[in-house]
Amino acid sequence: MNPSPARAVAYEVVLRVFEQGAYADRAFETSAVEHELDHRDRGLAQRIAFGTVQRRRTLDHAIALLAKRPIERLDPQVRAALRIAAYQIGYLDQVPAYAAVHESVGLVRRARLESAVGFANAVGRRLSEGLVALLAELPESTPQEAALKHSYPDWIAETWWREWGPETALALMRAQNEAPETVVRINGLKDGAASLALTGTPDPLIPGALRVEQVDAAALEAGLIQPQSRASMLAGLAVDVRDGQRVLDLCAAPGGKTTQLAQWAAQVVAVELNEARARELEETCRRLGATNVRVVCADGRKLPPGLVGFDRALVDAPCSGIGVLAYRPDLRWRGKPLPELQLELLQSAAARVTQGGTVTFSTCAVHAAENEELVDAAVAASGGRLELDDLGSEWPDFRHPRRPELLLPLPHVHGGAGFFVARLRVVSA
Repeated sequence: MNPSPARAVAYEVVLRVFEQGAYADRAFETSAVEHELDHRDRGLAQRIAFGTVQRRRTLDHAIALLAKRPIERLDPQVRAALRIAAYQIGYLDQVPAYAAVHESVGLVRRARLESAVGFANAVGRRLSEGLVALLAELPESTPQEAALKHSYPDWIAETWWREWGPETALALMRAQNEAPETVVRINGLKDGAASLALTGTPDPLIPGALRVEQVDAAALEAGLIQPQSRASMLAGLAVDVRDGQRVLDLCAAPGGKTTQLAQWAAQVVAVELNEARARELEETCRRLGATNVRVVCADGRKLPPGLVGFDRALVDAPCSGIGVLAYRPDLRWRGKPLPELQLELLQSAAARVTQGGTVTFSTCAVHAAENEELVDAAVAASGGRLELDDLGSEWPDFRHPRRPELLLPLPHVHGGAGFFVARLRVVSA
């Protein structure tokens, strides 16, 4: 039997991510289009592909034990096929183990590795017989054990263990292995968007946020909605743009917060370093009707001299991304802290804001070195020019547990993405 289209797509995504360095979301979109997946197969393929990428470390450990062979010694095609079989057996209750094994063996055969078919079948049988018990017995009493059980790099588990303690660290790891919620922002720039008859649940705390089962393709194409996490919308709201103000938005692509800010600002100058992403940002602005956005392709640390006199700035800084690992399955294997870059961007933005204006700093990380320690360093280095606003008094439901003047939506507490938000006021020229 030929492998199902859903498994074929999942297999291709896993192979491209780990053998070719592709991004999971882009690889999935390409493969799903090539195989012309319908809605049902698309959902299954994405769950298998993304789940396998997320759980790679745990799966590789189990495969190596049961195959009695180091995972790196396997052919890439065999490795990918066994990974998706192991994910289905270990984490998808609705998929029979024999079906997962049979289809993965078919993928090895389709790759014309006839000499490996018997091996893949034998290892698949061992996975079907022993994997569930093996996973259940993995300990989690130390950061290293928890990283293996929940499939994270050691550094992430160690960071959360140190900063939050075992209980919260484990809660963060578990939460970001779950399927993420789907949320869209209703676009206030398009007439009629607010009254759009969409099936979903409005968020009681984030104006304009709507939780949905799936994104309405027609409404998306028409620019009436924009996929955006609730935590990301919170960062945009914290900028507190007033009608008629000029806003500087650094690291602006893909444009969710940029177009959110454009609902209130007279002008948004959106700065993006990468040319391709800058073009995508322009397209997002066009689709959403954000005609008051000017896109500038530049390094946010070395802004053109004419970009001055802003009332507000937003720095949604590049970061490790360890608050959005449920949304980006391969990020846990790629992401790294970038505090030096973040500090330079924050200082660059602050230099372009007028006295009395504010700079909002956000990351999608749950990591003190990229968050509270970073903004403390910026305030200390400013020589009294910057001071922290108390965002916690404005958004009490999202207060940072240890620093109530800062915001820290957490995946295991609030659902959705993990974000950090701080706002600094320019108190002197």
